[in-house]
Amino acid sequence: MSNASLGTPDQLRDPNYTPPMAQAVPLGIQHVLAMFASNVTPAIIVAGAAGFGFGSNSPEFPNLIYMIQMSMLFAGIATLFQTLGMGPVGARLPIVQGTSFAFLPVMIPAVAGQGTAGLSGLMTGIVIGGIFHFLLGTVIGRIRFALPPLVTGLIVLMIGLALLKVGIQYAAGGVPLIGKPEFGSLAMWIPALVVIAVSLLLSFFTKGLWSVASVLLGLIAGYIVAYLMGQVNFANVGRAAMFAPPVPFKWGIEFNVATIVGMCFMAVISAIETVGDVSGITKGGAGREATDKEIAGATFADGLGTAIAGVFGGLPNTSFSQNVGLISMTGVMSRNVVTIGAVFLILCGLIPKFGAIVSTVPINVLGGGVIVMFGMVAAAGINMLSDVVWSRRNMVIFAISLSVGFGLQLVPEALQHTSKPIQILLTSGLLPAATLSIILNLVLPQDLD
Repeated sequence: MSNASLGTPDQLRDPNYTPPMAQAVPLGIQHVLAMFASNVTPAIIVAGAAGFGFGSNSPEFPNLIYMIQMSMLFAGIATLFQTLGMGPVGARLPIVQGTSFAFLPVMIPAVAGQGTAGLSGLMTGIVIGGIFHFLLGTVIGRIRFALPPLVTGLIVLMIGLALLKVGIQYAAGGVPLIGKPEFGSLAMWIPALVVIAVSLLLSFFTKGLWSVASVLLGLIAGYIVAYLMGQVNFANVGRAAMFAPPVPFKWGIEFNVATIVGMCFMAVISAIETVGDVSGITKGGAGREATDKEIAGATFADGLGTAIAGVFGGLPNTSFSQNVGLISMTGVMSRNVVTIGAVFLILCGLIPKFGAIVSTVPINVLGGGVIVMFGMVAAAGINMLSDVVWSRRNMVIFAISLSVGFGLQLVPEALQHTSKPIQILLTSGLLPAATLSIILNLVLPQDLD
């Protein structure tokens, strides 16, 4: 598909331009394919950490389907906030929203082993965190000074490191199999390794959509192998409804201080990530810098999308960085193209049968995908740190923050005499590492050799 068939160079740089529908529709679907696997994965991980949803005989299996639905539905709705806008809300740019991996280090311990009972406190924290995120839109430009590459790079690296264990556990068979002979068996690892191999091959040896959607296509390949090995169960697909609306406060309301604080802290990280994505979109698609109004609008949309998602049982939303690269690749800056993709996501989110099909993906297949995705998160953090001048000052900040944050994550028993909220906040590793790096960066003298 050549750019000539899409429009003139000036039209392609215009967010308000709509290419011919014959091109606009597949371009919109391409944006969905680029983010689809990453968008539904956090819901499956949270359900797995809580201990429900896996296995066709689980009485709570429909709740996993519901969470997958909400991931698609509110990714689409939050994307419309960005592309169409409402007053100050929305950048009115081709920004694709989706469920954020960054919040997982806070969400996993918040629900660990509690089943659906842990979701009331989590969803309440998401709503309050979303409101806090929305308010950040009024000050986002004034707090960027406190987050240089040293701090943001370390934070992103810690997000990746905190999640690596999850990928390995899933690839080996998931938490339910730990302690059983099946855990880590060759039968578990073969589909996961297929996902990794196909994802890498497509990413590096193909171009266009094949490369952009390499993880999704890798998951499909692993799924086929798992099906041939008898690991796929379709029992719940037939029982799933064709249509179901979202339910407000499905799991009730519960105020958990640790979860709320963690969500508000991660909202700051997510807001900074969105600033970078907006800047990348305007630079790559239009060859200009993002305006303050666009950055503020994008942050407002992030927060509003997260808060509304939390009300209906969805997870936090953020801008998806992989779609920034897609815009740079296609050269199409049209927000209306992304709007088409958002409508597709909303339709999928209202159909439980679609969520049931997604939920048939075996946990080990998913593990192969998240090993790739979480590794890329850590690699992105290292890439950001490459811009740092490694003076003694910066090395001390990095060393202390990483040692304390990662150390507490590896040895959570070190905090066994503290309260449960403190344990949840500190053993994620992310919060202590980020807090220390921000404080040390602000108080240590810049001229320290």
